[in-house]
Amino acid sequence: MRYLSCFLILVLVAPFAAQTAAKPTGDSETAAYLFNYDPKQPLDIHDKIIEEFDGGALHDITYTSPKGGPVAAYLIVPTGKGPFAAVLFGHWGNGTRAEFIPEAKLYARAGAVSLIPDYPWDRPQPWHKTPDHFDKPEVDREIEIQAVVDLRRGIDLLLARSDVDPKRLAYVGHSYGAQWGSILSAVDRRMKTSVLMAGVAEMADILLRSDDPGMVDFRKTQPAGQLEKYSLVTGDIDAIHFVGKAAPIPLLLQFANYEQYFDKTSMEHYVAAASDPKKVLYYDTGHDLNDPQALEDRYDWLVKFISLRREPVLTR
Repeated sequence: MRYLSCFLILVLVAPFAAQTAAKPTGDSETAAYLFNYDPKQPLDIHDKIIEEFDGGALHDITYTSPKGGPVAAYLIVPTGKGPFAAVLFGHWGNGTRAEFIPEAKLYARAGAVSLIPDYPWDRPQPWHKTPDHFDKPEVDREIEIQAVVDLRRGIDLLLARSDVDPKRLAYVGHSYGAQWGSILSAVDRRMKTSVLMAGVAEMADILLRSDDPGMVDFRKTQPAGQLEKYSLVTGDIDAIHFVGKAAPIPLLLQFANYEQYFDKTSMEHYVAAASDPKKVLYYDTGHDLNDPQALEDRYDWLVKFISLRREPVLTR
């Protein structure tokens, strides 16, 4: 049971995909209201510096979620007065907000303030919400909507800083974070650019069509029709319904040639749906996208669009 539970979390926190011949029927303009919130609510920021490094400082902060409770986040602030660029990160669902700390430190030295929030399933009780309700898909749908709303609130936090240039904000999201980025790029649009790493289009490709051995075995344990219903109920917030509405925000799409959760056809489906301008890159790695070239390419992209300084990625 313990292994199965961990596997289910891993499956759910990857972005979900499906390849179909038919055109997606979701309407991002209709679904956009799901991510509305009151931006006038106080952020109630609590801030503690936990590390100082060459070029900046790492802060452990919380701010208030419009859906209730605190959002824990790492805030990485460059040395100096600014104005700085800003980067909002969305980590992959099976990871934590710590995923992007090294990259955020690099960008601090290059002149960017970064924010890395957690997700509802990373939080302590009574605010902890785990997205594994296959028999209650509407519950998971609300949890995922909250994750996006909390990221929007993170944009508010960054842009409220006097040391941030509001015209130089970027979003970088991995896996589940890429799904959130597709939504943000369509419904928020305050980003100068978005980087979507290992993102896929629809839930059904993982739940219904993935050939991952663990997923194949899991499908055999589910009541007939349950996963189909789950995919249908949560499908209106699939990335495929939003990634085509990002324009004029430029998109960098990064994919793994040895992706374990979805196939190349799924990636092509996602790419075809994404609006222009966009750039698409593939790497000889798995879903974690740990090829150093992927980092170099993200960095170059941010240098181009939010005017970061180009510093060496590795320093002694």
